[in-house]
Amino acid sequence: MRAIVPPDRTDAACKALADCDGATNIVVVRGAALAPSGDLVTGDVARESANEVLDALQALGVDRDGSIAMERIDLSMSRVAARAERRAPGHGDDAVVWDELDRQVTEGAALTWSFIAFLVLATQIAAVAALIDSPILVVGAMVLGPEFAAVASICYGIVRLRPWHIVTAVRTLVAGFAVAIVATYVCALLSRWAGVIEMSELPAERPLTAFIYSPDRWSFIVALLAGAAGVLSLTAGKSSTLVGVFISVTTVPAAGNLGVALALKHVSEIEGSLLQLVLNFSGMIIAGTVTLLLQRVVWGLVLRRREHVTSTGRPVS
Repeated sequence: MRAIVPPDRTDAACKALADCDGATNIVVVRGAALAPSGDLVTGDVARESANEVLDALQALGVDRDGSIAMERIDLSMSRVAARAERRAPGHGDDAVVWDELDRQVTEGAALTWSFIAFLVLATQIAAVAALIDSPILVVGAMVLGPEFAAVASICYGIVRLRPWHIVTAVRTLVAGFAVAIVATYVCALLSRWAGVIEMSELPAERPLTAFIYSPDRWSFIVALLAGAAGVLSLTAGKSSTLVGVFISVTTVPAAGNLGVALALKHVSEIEGSLLQLVLNFSGMIIAGTVTLLLQRVVWGLVLRRREHVTSTGRPVS
């Protein structure tokens, strides 16, 4: 943790860090900061104590009149740091750093040119996969799709009662998928007129990719599982796990198939693709919200247990 603290609050900030079981290696450099002016305060903080430290510094107005920054430490060779991590409540992977999650979902749910570009490209790849019945291209389209951060933003907004996150994420998803589907539709029409697509409709038999436009109860179950796994990977900071979530849901492939089906006027696949989109988004939002709520409740129990141990000197039976 690195904080620029107004001089009149430096002692209070240092006391808050010293009182935190998961904070150690606290360093103060008086008058080191120029813009904004103040004292530089740094320290090592166990992930499971990050919320406690951030709340204490924000209560002092450090984020308003100074600055707070936190970054991960890849290697820390320190006996006192190891002791602080042992004393901190729970385990780091189980802790949700709410301010960090807020930043992640806010950035990921922004309607940017890069978001639209990635979604359009992913949908185009999915459209090709629909035409040639290629599961490899379906997987590629899933991995390339950037939509899960917006889904997580909706879950975060519901749990934290922040409607602006929900509105922003829904706007991004609707606008992004609308642009991607229209772009795919136009490209499919042009390809058909140019003779690149040498067919009047989508292939009748697609044994390897039929699941894209044929949703069933398993589609919803997988979406539930993917939503829970995706939120867990975000809160635990495990980006490699998030790739598995991308490969689990068929939002982008369904959008690609929808664009081609519209161009080739394949009514049954239009309906199936739309239903697949609705099922996937619904399942991920439901599961993601429930997962965040459970994490909040479980972490509250961990903190309550620590308070009991601190006050009585013995663990809860």
